[in-house]
Amino acid sequence: MTLIRNLSLIALVTLTVFACKDDDMTPTEQDLTLNIQGLEDLGPDYAYEGWIMVDGAPKTTGVFTVDASGNLSQTTFSLDAEDLEKATAFILTIEPSPDSDPAPSDVHILAGDFNTDDASLTVGDSRALGDDFTTSTGDYILATPTNGADSDEKSGVWWLDPAEGPGPGLDLPTLPAGWEYEGWAVIDGVPVTTGKFTDVTKADDSAPFSGSMAGPPFPGEDFLENAPAGLTFPVDLSEMVVVISVEPQPDNSPNPFLLKPLVGHVPANAPDHTLLNMDNNASASNPTGTASK
Repeated sequence: MTLIRNLSLIALVTLTVFACKDDDMTPTEQDLTLNIQGLEDLGPDYAYEGWIMVDGAPKTTGVFTVDASGNLSQTTFSLDAEDLEKATAFILTIEPSPDSDPAPSDVHILAGDFNTDDASLTVGDSRALGDDFTTSTGDYILATPTNGADSDEKSGVWWLDPAEGPGPGLDLPTLPAGWEYEGWAVIDGVPVTTGKFTDVTKADDSAPFSGSMAGPPFPGEDFLENAPAGLTFPVDLSEMVVVISVEPQPDNSPNPFLLKPLVGHVPANAPDHTLLNMDNNASASNPTGTASK
């Protein structure tokens, strides 16, 4: 009987030891997978960073970059399993690289709530830009009010409506912190800024190419002087392209950012001082994706 009792005790101890080992092997990490289309290379000074909302606070999921083809440098991130299980939302931001601040920046580009294990990510989420720009509209005229003479009138673009007194030519949502609008004229394939703005009823922040006279209190630019290398001003904007983009702030590049909600193809022999329409390009330029746990 003593031998049987001892063997039973050994078996019980052995089972207990293996049970403890199994408990120790319980996974404490779980993968988050990103499937995102439409992002662009931010250059060497900025990177994308993901965040999950856990108990109302953001926790980083990791930093990644995007190459010239839109491919993410990393799509799977190993996170604390308990945090990921409790996560209610995913947010994607643009951050300086390197980044000394452990908190998210103001530049939120995509976000979405987890529905069971998946979050559909959009720019229109209230924790991203808060609007998808699909209802935005734009009109513009060709004119050069800053040279004070009725000449070179097709060498300037202004987002205003002459029939409204004049009034604004753009209908755009108010942007959250971390973002600004910027106007562009693509001249012989070269994007040239017309200035940044947040209010469609006020002048933009710069006039690097305009003449000496004051322009109207709306976004726009006359291309009369200080032409960038390779271009000559004044220029006829007929058959060129004008663009309204949404830019991160601080800006990562001197070129238009990936968000281009409005694009206008200036007609051949376009008349000056006549209202011309822009096309809504939001669906084509907005990034989208999913985060899965």
